[in-house]
Amino acid sequence: MSLQQLYAVLLTGSIVLLAGIAAARTASRLGLPGLLLFLALGVLLGEDVLGIDFDDAQLAQTLGTSALAVILIEGGLSTRWTDIRRLLLPSSLLATVGVAVSVLLTAAGAHLLLGMNWQLALLLGAIVSSTDAAAVFSVLRALPLPRRIAGMVEAESGFNDAPTVILVLVFSTAAADLPDPAVIAGQITYQLVAGAAIGLLIGWAGTLALRYVALPATGLYPLATVGLGVIAFAAAGAANASGFLAAYLAGIVLGNAVLPHRAATRSFADGIGWLAQIGLFVMLGLLVSPSELPAALLPATIVGLVLLLLARPASVAACLIGFRTGWREQAFISWAGLRGAVPIVLATFPIVAAVPGSRQLLNIVFVLVVLFTLIQGPTLPALARLLRVTQPGQARDVDIESAPLDVLNADLLTLTIPPGSRLHGVEIFELRLPAPSIVTLIVRDGDTLVPEPGTRLQEGDDVLIVTTPATRERVERRLRAVGRRGRLAHWYGEHGDPDPHTSHISHTNSAKGDTQPWTSRTPPSPAPAPSTTATPGKETTSALSSPTPAGAPCCSTTEPTPTLRRTR
Repeated sequence: MSLQQLYAVLLTGSIVLLAGIAAARTASRLGLPGLLLFLALGVLLGEDVLGIDFDDAQLAQTLGTSALAVILIEGGLSTRWTDIRRLLLPSSLLATVGVAVSVLLTAAGAHLLLGMNWQLALLLGAIVSSTDAAAVFSVLRALPLPRRIAGMVEAESGFNDAPTVILVLVFSTAAADLPDPAVIAGQITYQLVAGAAIGLLIGWAGTLALRYVALPATGLYPLATVGLGVIAFAAAGAANASGFLAAYLAGIVLGNAVLPHRAATRSFADGIGWLAQIGLFVMLGLLVSPSELPAALLPATIVGLVLLLLARPASVAACLIGFRTGWREQAFISWAGLRGAVPIVLATFPIVAAVPGSRQLLNIVFVLVVLFTLIQGPTLPALARLLRVTQPGQARDVDIESAPLDVLNADLLTLTIPPGSRLHGVEIFELRLPAPSIVTLIVRDGDTLVPEPGTRLQEGDDVLIVTTPATRERVERRLRAVGRRGRLAHWYGEHGDPDPHTSHISHTNSAKGDTQPWTSRTPPSPAPAPSTTATPGKETTSALSSPTPAGAPCCSTTEPTPTLRRTR
């Protein structure tokens, strides 16, 4: 590939990515699942419209499987263990027994109503029986649902990819006689048990490593976390186990562990999850030929109605017997079984295996996903209200750790008061920080307190200060001045200039996690290097202040300077 070709590919890919981001925003405003517009973007770019020719099912299968792994890792990282801990048994039954019931009923409907042979009918039943994690996560997390219902459906969507992949592979390779049901059950059991064990083991080992190994930059923690999820996926696949289940469980373990920079990890995983979704759906839209889709409309509608009105409700009812789930909750769970990228990716498996009629199968699955996602997705909020399963007071998930500062374009400074600092005993109002800066929290002896104007600072306090980029330098100067000369620092002529005898005081840039110097205007004289203490994801450097300027009234020559860390 020449440089000009590389530039053309990067330009096209970037434009498609930005178009996908715009489509996601448009879908959100219209109340539609974003996958519909992503698929439409792919169809628009395809050979029948703008002329991009993409017909490589093998490549689509490979890229689609990789993208699904990333989506499941992100889903695991964002799944709270407390929400699904008590729902493992019902969600596991939905993902195994429920899939089996759904496959059999959907296949019977396709065979009897459409005249499909049993191999194609079973393939179709297996392909469309898997709910899509990306579609479910994006829709349900925007609804004020009881965590029991939302957690059950989310966990099912993360678990049921594994058995459906196994069934699709089995039915794709069974050209004549289907394997014995006991053999299929044995394969499913091994892949699920081995995949779960590998995912949990790698998640546990990764947690220990990330907790006790200090990495040199903040941005390495999200990379390491997602990399561990990919290792779980690949290791399970190499062992002929379920890589999807391993990736999802590894993500759950890592996402619920107490690790450094959890907010950064979630933001990074969310970003690459969106990238995987956009790329996956656009690619799948490219794979189909729009001119062939009208012929698939009738069979897709028939199979979709069988699935939505018969197979899915029957599987939910069969699996939730004994779990005290009322008919309202069962009806909502049945309707919330959204299909998305997973069925379309699975539809490429029979094409790669050269199963006769598999191309028609892809068209049916594509139309079914688009049609019934368009029906189910936008109607879920109204159905939830109609069935009275919503909780209006239920708090929705928000990114509490970073969103407010991003909106305000603010910085969060952390001030540590060392022994001997003249900040000790100073009251909050005496700091006289430039507006709009404010002291928001004090951490003292392991406890937190919200300060009042008369609250006195003490040695060892960690003080959180919210400021803006425009006033941050003035805030830092004021804090240095008070730390050196006390509450009357300005009266003594102390303005908090950087230490003229120490060349720099290091600080951390929150946006990039790198370390840069504060450089004095005065050429530095030789001085001992400041001591640096490194902890996972955080560096703190302390230095002694300069001797008191000549003529300034003071009793000592040096004062401890408070440690300033730019948390954001």
